[in-house]
Amino acid sequence: MLEILRRYSFITLLLMLSFVVFVGASPLEAAVDQAKTAQLSNENAATQESVISKWWKLLLDLPLFAGSNKQADDAYAPSFNAENKSKAIKYVVGIHPLHNPKKLFEVYGPIVDFLNANMPEADFVLEASRNYEEFNKKLYGGHFDFAMPNPYQTVNSLKHGYRVFGKMGDDNDFIGIILVRRDSGINTIADLKGKAVSYPSSSAVAACMMPQYYLQTHGIDVNHDIENRYVGSQESSIINVLRGHVAAGVTWPVPWKIFSTENPQLASQLEIKWQTEPLQNNGWVVRKDVPTEVTQKFSTLLFNLDQHQQGREMLARVSISRFEPANDDTYEPTKAFIAAFIKTVRPLE
Repeated sequence: MLEILRRYSFITLLLMLSFVVFVGASPLEAAVDQAKTAQLSNENAATQESVISKWWKLLLDLPLFAGSNKQADDAYAPSFNAENKSKAIKYVVGIHPLHNPKKLFEVYGPIVDFLNANMPEADFVLEASRNYEEFNKKLYGGHFDFAMPNPYQTVNSLKHGYRVFGKMGDDNDFIGIILVRRDSGINTIADLKGKAVSYPSSSAVAACMMPQYYLQTHGIDVNHDIENRYVGSQESSIINVLRGHVAAGVTWPVPWKIFSTENPQLASQLEIKWQTEPLQNNGWVVRKDVPTEVTQKFSTLLFNLDQHQQGREMLARVSISRFEPANDDTYEPTKAFIAAFIKTVRPLE
């Protein structure tokens, strides 16, 4: 209340100064001839307007008004405060390159923000990787506290101090899909011989290993009949076939659904020509030295996202229905597939 009264005093002072400016101008106008009076009157009017404008600007810049704007901004701030988080233990969360870094932050950033808002004792920091190689180096070096690797990386992480605690749901969607342009003239697998095929990475499971296994077991010698191009990301693999740089592009349903939703006209130029059998979806792993209570609370929040509207909106960005519990044994079928892939197609690093 005192602050409001103080501001009213400023307004009163401003009005008094405005009156003085107008009164002070009259003797000057009476002392000159009529022609100059008109000119000076116009100049004084501009001066008066300038003075008044400056005073109003000064008034609007006062802390009361700034405080009002700050209150509006604060309405959009997270529910946790930076001071508390500065005292919390930092945990790095890594997501394998399902998308380019910008898109990955758009999709998974809200989930990490939600975890932070509900776990004041922890400070979760989402970290993207430029490509699979960079992610592998961080994962196998123990850089991440929590990570969501693909199934092959999940299995490998068990040898580097991690354990499985969860996974993406919707295993039926964890398939490889092979895209071609509708006007490509490619109708059979044999039509791919002598042509180029794009993949995000040589270690992508659904978007490389599973489709290569499919081609190898359906009449294509992957190592000799086609040119394999590893282009760095799911989006890049899709764009390569869209632009005609390759005859076919490999990805999997999640990035394909997102691309189709955001770019329906471009997506309509492509079609899914072949798809693989499903396998276990991407895993969630935690480094074994992370406190059990932190992992449990992280898991509970993650696995219950599908139980409330805010969580369902986050899952919709990811293009899955839920995250779910899992353990090391969940990925035994993945281990069997990897063994068959190495025997049938090519060695893995």
